[in-house]
Amino acid sequence: MRDSRAFEGALHAITNWPVDGRRAPRSSQSIRQLFGVNVFSDEVMKARLPENVYKILRNTIKKGAPLDASIADVVAATMREWAMERGATHYTHWFQPMTGLTAEKHDSFLAPTENGTAITEFSGNELVRGEPDASSFPSGGIRTTFEARGYTAWDPTSPAFILENPNGTTLCIPTAFCSWTGEALDKKTPLLRSVEALSKQAVRVLRLFGSQATRVYSTAGPEQEYFLIDKHFYFARPDLINAGRTLFGARPPKGQEMEDHYFGAIPERVLACMLESETELYKLGVPVKTRHNEVSPAQYEIAVTYENANVATDHNMLVMETMKRVADRYGLQLLLHEKPFAGVNGSGKHLNWSLADDTGNNLLKPGDTPHQNAQFLIFLVAVIRAVARHGDLLRVAVASAHNDHRLGANEAPPAIISVFLGDMLQDIVEQVEKGGAKSAKTGGELKIGVTILPTLPRDAGDRNRTSPFAFTGNKFEFRAVGSSQSVAGPIVVLNTIVAESLDEIATQLEQAVAANKDLNTEIQTLLQNVIKESKHVIFNGDNYSDAWHAEAEKRGLPNRKSTVDSLPDLISPKSVKLFTKYGIFNERELHSRYEIFLESYKKTINIESQLTIQIAQRMILPAALRYQAEVAQAVAQLKATGATVPKSQAALLSELVEAIDNLQESIDRLSEATEEHGDGDSLAHAKHARDAIIPAMNAVRAAGDRLEGIVADDLWPLPSYQEMLFVK
Repeated sequence: MRDSRAFEGALHAITNWPVDGRRAPRSSQSIRQLFGVNVFSDEVMKARLPENVYKILRNTIKKGAPLDASIADVVAATMREWAMERGATHYTHWFQPMTGLTAEKHDSFLAPTENGTAITEFSGNELVRGEPDASSFPSGGIRTTFEARGYTAWDPTSPAFILENPNGTTLCIPTAFCSWTGEALDKKTPLLRSVEALSKQAVRVLRLFGSQATRVYSTAGPEQEYFLIDKHFYFARPDLINAGRTLFGARPPKGQEMEDHYFGAIPERVLACMLESETELYKLGVPVKTRHNEVSPAQYEIAVTYENANVATDHNMLVMETMKRVADRYGLQLLLHEKPFAGVNGSGKHLNWSLADDTGNNLLKPGDTPHQNAQFLIFLVAVIRAVARHGDLLRVAVASAHNDHRLGANEAPPAIISVFLGDMLQDIVEQVEKGGAKSAKTGGELKIGVTILPTLPRDAGDRNRTSPFAFTGNKFEFRAVGSSQSVAGPIVVLNTIVAESLDEIATQLEQAVAANKDLNTEIQTLLQNVIKESKHVIFNGDNYSDAWHAEAEKRGLPNRKSTVDSLPDLISPKSVKLFTKYGIFNERELHSRYEIFLESYKKTINIESQLTIQIAQRMILPAALRYQAEVAQAVAQLKATGATVPKSQAALLSELVEAIDNLQESIDRLSEATEEHGDGDSLAHAKHARDAIIPAMNAVRAAGDRLEGIVADDLWPLPSYQEMLFVK
C-alpha cells in the first residue's frame, strides 16, 4: 500500500504554513540599515582599525599590493572583537575545495590559562593561515592519503562575515586552499591568479588610450535558477536525496506547455521564503536585485547586481547555502541540480560578465556612439577573438554530468559556443571589417499603439535567449553555466582567454607607438584583422535549430556534446600553453583537475545507476507485482463465476506482465553494465559510463515510467511529478 504520508504532510504544510511553518518576524530595520551588518566591511575596518593599518590593508585590497604581515595581529584582534560583539564564539577559514561546495573547520576563540580560567584570543597567524587535511579533498593525485598537509590562506580582497545560527554565530574568513607543495586545491586560487593576469594586460591597453587606471577587474552578476518543492515529497524520493534529480517520473498531464508560470504570481509560502532569504543575504552584504518565477512549474530565479568577480563568486556560494538553509524553515527543499525533472526546463546560472577599471568605468559599455569609441571596440573584439580561439575551454568550464542533461535541449544553449552581438554591434563590426565605421544603427522609438502609454525608447537590437554567449548592452551573458556550479571556473577561463587576447593587442600597439606609427591607423588595421580572424564565431540566429549545427560544423566551431568529449581539451597542448603562460595553472594542476572532473563524472553516473537499480527493485517492481496480483485475482474471480472476462481486463493483465518483464530485463542489463568498468584509464571508464551505463539507466527509467501510467495510484510508491511540481 502506498505511503500517503508524504502527500498528506505536504498538503498540511501548505494549508497551515503560517501557523505551523516559520514566518520570520519583520525587521524594524530598513534594507539600507540591514545591508552588510554581518560583514567586516570597508566601513567597519575604517572605523575600527588604526589609520595606518587601514591604509596598508586598503592598498592590498584595492591596488593588489602584497599583504604586509606586520599588520596581521592588529587586524585579527580587531576582527575578533567585532565578531564577538555580534555573538561569535568561533571562527573558521571558509574555502572552496574542488568538491564545488564550500568547506569550513570551526575553532573557538577561547583559550585556557594556567590558573584554570580562560581568555579569548585570535592571532595574526591564525587569521592568515589555517591547516585543514588536504588528503581528504579531491586533488587529482596531487595529495595522497598519507600526504595530508594543506594550507588555507586569508584572502583580504573578500570580506570576512558572520554566519548566524540560533545558538550562536561564527566568524567566516574567506581563504584560498593549497597543498604543502604549493599547488592550488581550490576554486579561489586560480580565480585570483586570473584576475591578476587580466588586470595586467588590460591596463597595458588602457594606457595607450591615456587612462590613469591602475587596476582592471572582471565583474560578475550570476542569475541563479532553482526549484523549490515541499520537503515531504523530497524525503520520499531516494533519487532526489542522493542524486539531486528524479531518476523516475512519468510526465504529468500538464507541464510547462501553457507558459503560465514564467513571471507569474509567486506562491505565498515561496515568496515568504524568498523574503527571508533576501534578508539573510542583505546582512551578508549580498546585493540581491531580482526574484521571479522561471519557466518550469516550481522553478524560480534570484539575481544579484554586479561585483568584483572574486567577491561575486563568494556571494553566489552564499546565495546557494543561505537559500537552502532558509527553505527548510518553510518546509521546502531547494533543488540546484541542472535537471531535477525530465520533460520540463532545467536550471542554469546565467553569468553576466564584464570588465571595469578602478576609476569606475565599464570597459564594455558602448556609449552613445560605439562606432566612434575605439577603446570599447578594442575590448569588444578582444573578447570575441578569445571566444573564437578558446570556445572549447569555455565548454570545459561548464562540463559536468549534471549539465549534460541540460545543454542542447530547447531550454539552454547548445554545446557549440558562439557569440551574439545584436543588430547594432553586428552592423558596426561589419563596417569596421570593411574599412571603418561611419554610422551605427539605433533603436529609435517603440510605438505601442495605445494612447495612454508612453512612447518607449527601443534598444538597437533584440535579445537572443538561445545564444550561449550574448552581448547584452554593457556585458556578456554566458548562459551555459549550470545552476549547481561554482562560477569560479567559467570566470577563470574567461579572464585568462581575454588576458591572452589583450596581451597580443597591447604588444602590437605598443610596438607601433615605439616605431612612431600613427596609433589610430594601427588600431583600425588591428580591428579589421581581429574581426576577420574571429567573425566565424558570431551568430545572431536560432542556436537551437538543426541548420545552425550544420552551419557551425562548416565554420569549424567545436561541438563537444558531452562532458566526456569536452574534458580532454583541458589538457591539450594549446590549453597547457595558455594557462601556464599566464600563471593560472601549472601543468600538474591542470592534469589534477582533469582527473577530478573525470572522477566526478564517473562517480555521479555510478551513484545514479545504483539508485536506479535500488528504486526499481525495491519500490517500483514490488508495487507493480502487487497490482498485477490484484488484476490477476479479479480476472480469476470472473472466470470462476463463469462470466466472460472482458478483453480490456485481459489486455490490462497482459500489459502488466509485459511491462514488468521489460522492467526486470532492463534492470538486469543495467546491473551488467554497472559491473563492467571498461578497460584503461579514467577517460575510458568515463566513456563506458556514458556509452553503456547511461543508456541502460534510461531503459530502466522508461520501463518504470511506463508502469507509473498503469499501476493503481494508491500502490505507486513515489511522489509523482504532478504532486511535486504543482502542490505548493
